Amino acid sequence: MKILVPVKRVVDFNVKVRVKADQTGIELANVKMSMNPFDEIAIEEALKLKEAGKATEVVAVSAGTTACQETIRTALAMGADRGILIESDAELQPLAVAKLLKALVAKESPQLVILGKQAIDDDANQVGQMLAALLDWPQATFASKVEIDGASAKVTREIDGGLETIEISLPAIVTADLRLNTPRYATLPNIMKAKKKPLDIVKPADLGVDVTPRLKTLKVVEPPKRKGGVMVKDVAELVHKLKNESKVI
Repeated sequence: MKILVPVKRVVDFNVKVRVKADQTGIELANVKMSMNPFDEIAIEEALKLKEAGKATEVVAVSAGTTACQETIRTALAMGADRGILIESDAELQPLAVAKLLKALVAKESPQLVILGKQAIDDDANQVGQMLAALLDWPQATFASKVEIDGASAKVTREIDGGLETIEISLPAIVTADLRLNTPRYATLPNIMKAKKKPLDIVKPADLGVDVTPRLKTLKVVEPPKRKGGVMVKDVAELVHKLKNESKVI
């Protein structure tokens, strides 16, 4: 079984992001970039399935600029077998990425696509669901446990007050939640080996996909500063402030 794992290059989660002065987006100059943490979990799960004998090949794919090769190499250093970069300097919105992945799925014929439930830069949480709809494949989102059994998969996710387990037939789309696993660190020998693993580059035009943005960002602003808290002497004063000062009740 072949597993395709989309990985996105995003601002490192340890970086405090800053909005550009002209409010057109996030400042990316000289900012550390990394693989989206949820995609890292997806890679780890694909590798675990391969180590368990459930999969034969793990292919990491990313869409974006040439710099995304670095993200794919990280996946290769973790243990992925090969990588594919859909190279584009254009802004790639979720629907465009889903269409690119659909075209790649048609070429690669994976039985399973595992990706992070969302990217930490836009928090869109759309690509997995859109890809499943475009392919007309079953989907299981926010997975906290994945079990492959022949031509089907049991996927568990956390819901309010418990766990929900569903069974889906393969091929399918699975999106990874935080609790699915703990990604491994890439060792230095594996980082060196990753430099020699195959990494193919294709263009959106090669896949016959129009990636023209359909959404326009009007402006990006920082959240309002939090105000300092106040101590109240009793519930009556709390209610009074919420009703007459904050006006939230």
